[in-house]
Amino acid sequence: MILEAVAAGVNFAQVGAAIGAAIAVIGAAWGIGMIGKSATESIARQPSAAGNIRTSMILTAAFIEGVALFAIVVCLLIALK
Repeated sequence: MILEAVAAGVNFAQVGAAIGAAIAVIGAAWGIGMIGKSATESIARQPSAAGNIRTSMILTAAFIEGVALFAIVVCLLIALK
């Protein structure tokens, strides 16, 4: 089966890059979802700290999105090589 794919001209680097990009996006989505869940629970437990929790949540989500963007860029560079 692998030999047939190679004979058909499938570039495994591009397939691997696509899988890597998908994993990066799934991981980032899961991480941001967990941050939102935890922040909501924390604000429900202590409403007076909502401002600090919201600020920390936004900063952490931005860092996760940044890392995911770098991972996707690296995967796209591999795919275009």
